[in-house]
Amino acid sequence: MSTEQKSVAQLMNAPTVQAKFEKLLGAKSQGFISSVLQTVNNSKLLAKAEPSTVLNAAATAASLDLPINQNLGFAWIVPYKNQAQFQIGWKGLVQLALRTGQYSRINCIEVYENQYKGFNALTEELDADFSIEGNGNVVGYAAYFRLVNGFEKMTYWSKEKVIKHAKKYSQAYGSKYSPWSDESQFDAMAKKTVLKNTLSKWGIMSIEMQTAQLADQAVVHDNDNYQYVDGTVDVEVLNEKHETERVLKFLEKVKTIEDLEHLEESLADEELTEEAKDAILKKQHELKSK
Repeated sequence: MSTEQKSVAQLMNAPTVQAKFEKLLGAKSQGFISSVLQTVNNSKLLAKAEPSTVLNAAATAASLDLPINQNLGFAWIVPYKNQAQFQIGWKGLVQLALRTGQYSRINCIEVYENQYKGFNALTEELDADFSIEGNGNVVGYAAYFRLVNGFEKMTYWSKEKVIKHAKKYSQAYGSKYSPWSDESQFDAMAKKTVLKNTLSKWGIMSIEMQTAQLADQAVVHDNDNYQYVDGTVDVEVLNEKHETERVLKFLEKVKTIEDLEHLEESLADEELTEEAKDAILKKQHELKSK
């Protein structure tokens, strides 16, 4: 066993770390720690990663109660530039969404060439026959969810769009160490990308889901400080969602036109999202109609 592996093992088996994982996972903690150490032992690159980044990636997975297991596909610890990144899988996103109790249905699938007939980008209508088994090449990926309140959303990305997105947001894309370069993992990475984008734009995001979105593809340092060493991370959508929700909370307290004017003055120097602007206009119309 190398010095790096021993360092990771010693760090994971330290009493304070053991207590931390036991607090997060209870009786499952020892099995979780064993799976992390096995993951490190099976990866020469991960064994060379800075031990503290392995620990923090593992702690992030534990805080989300997602197992680290290559075969299960919920979450991974991935080596990149001598550090360890946390990565969530599409199954992990589904798991976190279901825990909210807000999703009645959620799925993400490959679309094969014999199933695909067409896609209208304007109406977001996918014409595909999913009653037949997929054969041939995968031409795209579809994500779908329905909330318990009846709202539903379907998103379709062509394989070309997924590749373009991956090249933009992952510097490691194309390298032999990237999961995108592993044929057996490509579809899983693509489905995660499409589902993650769909949920962050239109889904109900719990604190766990927000944490997973921010931590995904990041080296996690102490105090939840995320370092995105693998290029630009696609968190803009999530930040916009937070900004919109903040404005909506302010609007809940607005009762008069004067209140609204004061709110608009306080937000004058901020760059608001289109959704926030629309909400302010809607509130203005409501108050004027009274």
